[in-house]
Amino acid sequence: MSLFKRLFGGGGESTKNADPVDYQGYRIFPEPVQEQGSHRIAARIEKEVDGELKTHHMIRADTYGTQDTAIEASVQKARQMIDQMGEALFG
Repeated sequence: MSLFKRLFGGGGESTKNADPVDYQGYRIFPEPVQEQGSHRIAARIEKEVDGELKTHHMIRADTYGTQDTAIEASVQKARQMIDQMGEALFG
């Protein structure tokens, strides 16, 4: 399996669908990816901007042993990105 597939989610499977989290007008959908017995941080961040739904897919190198921990970490990392970048996430 190529390095890019492993880094960008091509080599793993999405785990259970967690409930979306509303944060400062954004919706965070935690979507950790199961890889080789661990769960990689990943989430989809959405916000409606000028009537158009904008989406950013986030994936990180961090992995956790349990799916629930990876979900919590995915939400935390997405909140941090929103705080730091705001709508710049989308372009």
